[in-house]
Amino acid sequence: MDEVLLRSLTPSVLGILVRRGADFAAAEDAVQDALVEAVRVWPEDQPRDPKGWLVAVAWRRFLDATRADTARRRREGRLDEEPTPGPAPTVDDTLQLYFLCAHPSLTPSSAVALTLRAVGGLTTRQIAGAYLVPEATMAQRISRAKRTVTDVRFDRPGDVTTVLRVLYLVFNEGYSGDVDLAAEAIRITRQLAAAIDHPEVAGLLALMLLHHARRATRTAPDGSLVPLAEQDRGRWDTASIAEGVGILQSALARDRLGEYQAQAAVAALHADALTTEETDWVQIVEWYDELVRLTDSPVARLNRAVAVGEADGPRAGLAELAALDASLPRRTAVAAYLHERDGDLAAAARLYAEAARTAPNLAERDHLTRQAARLHTLLSR
Repeated sequence: MDEVLLRSLTPSVLGILVRRGADFAAAEDAVQDALVEAVRVWPEDQPRDPKGWLVAVAWRRFLDATRADTARRRREGRLDEEPTPGPAPTVDDTLQLYFLCAHPSLTPSSAVALTLRAVGGLTTRQIAGAYLVPEATMAQRISRAKRTVTDVRFDRPGDVTTVLRVLYLVFNEGYSGDVDLAAEAIRITRQLAAAIDHPEVAGLLALMLLHHARRATRTAPDGSLVPLAEQDRGRWDTASIAEGVGILQSALARDRLGEYQAQAAVAALHADALTTEETDWVQIVEWYDELVRLTDSPVARLNRAVAVGEADGPRAGLAELAALDASLPRRTAVAAYLHERDGDLAAAARLYAEAARTAPNLAERDHLTRQAARLHTLLSR
């Protein structure tokens, strides 16, 4: 079963149904039904035209749902005919769908959640994890957003800032999660950069390229995480780094700093260093100062504490960390790292084990567990 193929076809199939007259919420439900049917049928009999198959099945599911819903009987006159058989059109509607989901009638958080679910292909649980809220809360938010955009069409565009936020989260999920969406996020961001002259669009594209440049070195052959300090920098993609730095420099020259440009600047400083020891941590702290000023993000403050620990010593980093909410995800892991650098191996081992119990994914949990075991071994000698 080719999961990557299914995910790549989903936005286009969804766009076709919407253009044919389906409201967004019903179209998204119909496409999800078609995907479930594909998972059941394709392993034994994959069609020659997968996209056309999905369109046909999704359209039939939409019509069935429409006929069954008495509140929508008024639409049957224009929906009650099967589409003309033949190859499905090749128009890529993905970027348009991002803007549709970012409609002004939605709050930014609801727009992001809806896009991640309908277009990005993330599960409700994955989205809830990105937002640090319970899964049930996120499910309700997505349902309300679907109802809100029921009658929205492509000629009512959404907000660029929200679209950027969605692309950022999709990339992050693909970069560190269970589903590979990073390349798709870069592709759509390139489309957006070509269509819109906006320094933050450029900043986001630069950020993605700089992070993606070291994608191959982030995990070992056995799937375990490799921390930045231990990655083989000789294997980083220098072409992507050069492109990302060039895009970032052009964006910064416009003197309209935004959060994605600031994050890209941090990534560029990491990419520029030949070794961890040569990293310009002082400058990285300064960029995190800008990022905190722009966003007041607790995650930015957490990353700043790590940078301060590198620039001014682990105790300075721990002092910064003490001001942050104890429930902040990955705070315990950062505390473990800084305590280890400060020489308190017992506290570090305890904190690594504690962080492992609440890790957001299996790879991170295994990494933290190994760190705790490593320190316990050292302490027992």
